[in-house]
Amino acid sequence: MSDTAMAVAVDVEADGHGLGEDLGGAEYAADCQARVAFEVLSNRWDSVIVYVLAENGPMRPRALITRIGGISPKVLNEALRRLEYNGLVARRAYAEAPPRVDYSLTEAGLALLGPIRAMGAWAGRYTEAVLAAQARFAPHVTAP
Repeated sequence: MSDTAMAVAVDVEADGHGLGEDLGGAEYAADCQARVAFEVLSNRWDSVIVYVLAENGPMRPRALITRIGGISPKVLNEALRRLEYNGLVARRAYAEAPPRVDYSLTEAGLALLGPIRAMGAWAGRYTEAVLAAQARFAPHVTAP
């Protein structure tokens, strides 16, 4: 395990957010609050936007597109609206001509940085194994 992954694993366990914590309902059942977190981060771009905003502070949409790369303005706009709807991003419009808007993370958005880093550490460790498993099924099954 890399030093970063180990640090994340230790942090997750040390701050009480490890296994066995009360998840607010039957674990992963319909009433489990953890499902909200998984749903919030299930979109391809949402965690990337949260990470970039955490790393850089408030940003305008064009700056986000440049920093992220590979995301269209339409998809970025949809993701920002979804993140704002979920209370993770705050939109600030300035009374200027031409109009200017920037986005920043809320407290809830900032709190996602730890779990996003933990998922990144997991991906760094297990991506090759996941891709190898998918390749074994490739001739038989089309990806979902």
